[in-house]
Amino acid sequence: MAAQATSKKATARKPATKRKTAPGRTTTTAKKPAAKRRPASQKAASSKTTTDFSARAQEAGRKAFLAGLGFYGKAFDQAQEQFDSLQGRLEERRKKADKLYRELVKRGEKVEKKAKSRIDDIELPKLELESLTDRKKLEAQLDRARTRFDELKNSVGFRGAA
Repeated sequence: MAAQATSKKATARKPATKRKTAPGRTTTTAKKPAAKRRPASQKAASSKTTTDFSARAQEAGRKAFLAGLGFYGKAFDQAQEQFDSLQGRLEERRKKADKLYRELVKRGEKVEKKAKSRIDDIELPKLELESLTDRKKLEAQLDRARTRFDELKNSVGFRGAA
């Protein structure tokens, strides 16, 4: 039993007494846990994953930038195609308008020629002061001129304002 008592005393320790610190020094009651030491193989793997993560992040950022750039390029191409299409249609309409204008000028020249020939066909006697006083002769000449004018108007296909 004595041997057991001695071994119990040896295993039971007295609580450590606190040391007094020198002035100007502070004590830390709780120590920071030491960084876990990793084997060399784990350190290499850790730096590799950090490098992989960094590379992946850079690549993802680059791809996002390129996607935005691609979107801008595609929008620009579509706008350019629409502009070219509108430009082509505008050019076609200008050509049609120019062609129509030339056709209208030719038609106007024909109408003018017919009108001059018809007017020349109208026999108008030289009016003298005496014939102006004769109201019946003047009205007869006006009726003939109106009749010829109506014939001319109908032959050209002129339609007046309704």
